[in-house]
Amino acid sequence: MKKFLISLMVLVFISNSAQSVTYNSDPEIFIAELVTDVITTLNDNSITEVDKNKIIEKIIVENVDIKVLGLYTLGKIRKELKPEDIEKYNNLFKRYLIKSLTSRLSDYTSQKFEIINSNQKSALTTIVSSKILEGSSQPEIKIDWRIYTKNPLKPLIRDLIVEGLSIAKVQKEEFSSVLNSNNNDINNLFSILEQFISE
Repeated sequence: MKKFLISLMVLVFISNSAQSVTYNSDPEIFIAELVTDVITTLNDNSITEVDKNKIIEKIIVENVDIKVLGLYTLGKIRKELKPEDIEKYNNLFKRYLIKSLTSRLSDYTSQKFEIINSNQKSALTTIVSSKILEGSSQPEIKIDWRIYTKNPLKPLIRDLIVEGLSIAKVQKEEFSSVLNSNNNDINNLFSILEQFISE
């Protein structure tokens, strides 16, 4: 009976986690709530690693503008590709980004996160400045979040600027280097993404 109750509680938790989580539409509060949710999930020892990854993946998929970010990092070559290559790239980039972000977030779970301020750069873009305080094994890290608010009720993350470096821009340069070194053969980029995902 006890085992049954424990199994039932775990099932209910996972089912609830699978539902969409709605964060505040104010960009500053949105980031504060989202990061708190991620850190709480990653630090919860009652959740298996597999279920943690599922929860984090759902948070990323629902709150990061993955398709736009992916096409940006692909660069100008996207205009020359076949629709099926674009579709394959979008799917690979999504899996690549989820794995990459999950790995990054896991590194900061033991440190305190603080919002510094927010700055509306345009009608559709707000920069939320934050920092991860210095910890026993990590220095203080400043992170700016580029938030897109075309839908004012559903803000989306379009970039992270870590210590002044745009993650989207760095990724675009890395992909461009791969393509330039291989006569713009998209299959080489596919292979690199697939290898990273499978590791």
